[in-house]
Amino acid sequence: MAKQVMVTAEGLKQLEEELDYLKGEKRKEIAEKIKVARSYGDLSENSEYDDAKNEQAILEARIVTIEATLKNAVIIDEDAINNEHIHIGSKVKLENITLGREMEYKIVGSNESNPSQGKISDESPVGMALLGHSVGDVVEVETPAGVFGFKVLDISR
Repeated sequence: MAKQVMVTAEGLKQLEEELDYLKGEKRKEIAEKIKVARSYGDLSENSEYDDAKNEQAILEARIVTIEATLKNAVIIDEDAINNEHIHIGSKVKLENITLGREMEYKIVGSNESNPSQGKISDESPVGMALLGHSVGDVVEVETPAGVFGFKVLDISR
């Protein structure tokens, strides 16, 4: 059985939109590149054709990945999340005790993770360590950069 993939409603919508784009507009764009490259003649020494075919393979692999994710997606009911404990879908305000600064994250499923947007995966070291904790808890997390202490300041949706 395939692994269930936890997603927020927003994350599901983004995946569906990406899939529509890739299957429609992007496939047509790559098909046109292949058509143009074929017109250049000998395919054995045609780098434009090779590049277009590689791009097509990458596109098709991404489509398969998204379809598998959607097939195994479990939508997180963010309205049912209470703010007593940290869950997937929770927004958390933390104090990094080690570095002495505050930060905010949203805990999301692994396929929605984007640290530059403040979205961390429930499977990341920090995300896993925070799950189930409450306001006031201090959590030590071992990361590739070392051990950090985090104090949970606030939990919201």
